[in-house]
Amino acid sequence: MIDTRRLRTLRAVADHGTVTAAAAALHLTPSAVSQQLVALEHEVGHRLFTRDGRGVHLTAVGKIMLAHANEVLAQLERAEAEVAAYSAGEVGEVTVACFATAISAVLSPAITVLRDTAPGIQVRVLDAEGDQSLSMLLDSEADLAIAVEYRGAPDASDRRLSRLPLYAEPFDLVLPRDHPLAGSATLVSLATETWIGPYPGNPVHDVITFACQQAGFTPNVTHCSDDFRAVVALVGAGAGVALVPRLALRDMALPGVVVRQTPGPERRVFAAVRRGADFHPVVRPLLSALRAVAASLGSG
Repeated sequence: MIDTRRLRTLRAVADHGTVTAAAAALHLTPSAVSQQLVALEHEVGHRLFTRDGRGVHLTAVGKIMLAHANEVLAQLERAEAEVAAYSAGEVGEVTVACFATAISAVLSPAITVLRDTAPGIQVRVLDAEGDQSLSMLLDSEADLAIAVEYRGAPDASDRRLSRLPLYAEPFDLVLPRDHPLAGSATLVSLATETWIGPYPGNPVHDVITFACQQAGFTPNVTHCSDDFRAVVALVGAGAGVALVPRLALRDMALPGVVVRQTPGPERRVFAAVRRGADFHPVVRPLLSALRAVAASLGSG
């Protein structure tokens, strides 16, 4: 009989690529993770991983087992959801990993909706960049993630996750008020400018870089901040120009800058849960509230 705890360990190691990283995510020691893998290989009768330096890679049998592990763990999520629905109904806590703009735009309004529609549900919020929240979800540090599409992200066909598209958010150009092109700027006209934007690794950095490359240039990102208020402040100080998600500019003081709409770049925002958990009685009402709030912003 295969121990489901070892299937979780298998998936964590496959997700993180090293025993050490998987151990940290599972709150175990590397030695305990290695022991679980050895025990699982003994149960299966085949090697599941090969080692390459400090990392590990799935064997052919390991890939087969991972596919089945995803199915088994999703079924367990559904079983837990049905038992919870029978036992308590819409009562309990749900932890959400979400980036700052979406906390303001959709999550906070959804929490307000829940106060009326499902007052027994408590939402715990963890501020996490769009490329971090999915890892937190898969590592069971969060029950729901609000994330953005980015290179390397699990796609819609990923069998570990259930996804709900929320909204597509355009980016606007932000320039110093006295910039020579303040009244007529286009993306391509700013090719030689100094740029301000998030650090590499932030999904927004990828969106901005790709949009500029599509316009025929690579942006010279000299100043870096993941805080859009800081980005706008730097633009206002004349330090450079920026592309900023439109919702991040909403309700923000904009001294010393002008904002110009530009066609093209956008980020697609979605909610995700571990597959099977979308049936859970404390998750389902939150997903419904997020869908309703997002509809007021525009279709995802």
